[in-house]
Amino acid sequence: MIPSNLFRRRLVVFGTTLLLLASLQAEPPAPGRRILAGDDSTRRLAIIAPDGSVEWEIPVTAIHDAEVLPNGNILLQKGWTRVQEVKRDHSVVWEYDAAKANPGKPVEVHAFQRLADGSTMIAESGPARIIEVAGDGTIRREVKLQVDHPNTHADTRLVRKLKNGNYLVAHEADGRVREYNSKGKIVWQFDLPLLGKERKGGHGPEAMGTSVFSAVRLKNGNTLIGGGNSHSVMEVTKAGKVVWKVEQKDLQGITLAWVTRVERLPNGNTLIGNCHAGPDNPQLIEVTPDLKVVWSWKDFTHFGNSTPVVAVLPVRN
Repeated sequence: MIPSNLFRRRLVVFGTTLLLLASLQAEPPAPGRRILAGDDSTRRLAIIAPDGSVEWEIPVTAIHDAEVLPNGNILLQKGWTRVQEVKRDHSVVWEYDAAKANPGKPVEVHAFQRLADGSTMIAESGPARIIEVAGDGTIRREVKLQVDHPNTHADTRLVRKLKNGNYLVAHEADGRVREYNSKGKIVWQFDLPLLGKERKGGHGPEAMGTSVFSAVRLKNGNTLIGGGNSHSVMEVTKAGKVVWKVEQKDLQGITLAWVTRVERLPNGNTLIGNCHAGPDNPQLIEVTPDLKVVWSWKDFTHFGNSTPVVAVLPVRN
């Protein structure tokens, strides 16, 4: 079910003036659901338990990526250059600093992933490269990226290594998703459309652009794309045909703004991260193939209006 009213509203009378006040409440994720969420406005990365309580948290600044590892540690970023693996007690067991690896050069990190062999894939904007870093800090592989509009802050957003060994890259400034092979050759590309709207800068619902945030390769071979400030989610075939999409006003009672992470669930539904949409809108939404909202999560008590990291975690035994 869609959570009911996310605000308590009270009418307070001052003389003859009625003031409508709204007090924000954090809603529990849902029975059996835990949430990993990171927000740079409240400077918090946290795991929210199914009852809505904070199970774990750590202070952060800039953040666009994070994951809970199989060993229970958290892979996260501290600012735009440092990637860390931390234990639940916040002790750092591994770190890579892109600023030290690229002395005197502008660099930012917006995506990273722990690989099956124990190394960590890191995408560096500025140097425009993907690297795979071993536990001892050795760079095992480097793949150069093609960027048409070089921008240290926006060369890349989320990047993931695929099962076939290729890399799926969301190029924010270019408005493109590209798949690269291990040699850096582009083997697939999709340019985000403006969906018949005029381009307008910004992050919130009023903006419009092609600043793509994420892309996921589905089991059917299609690619699921989190469209950033296009306020959309698209499923695209290898031939570049859009076979399924959600646009800004398609979900009843919800406005999409900066669409971040997306995930196709085993039941066929899609999880959508909704950032910069304001406190009237949820930060994470589950949608059926026919665009029915079956579940959503909103927490403006622990988080704010800049929550690009949102993911559902398995329930702990």
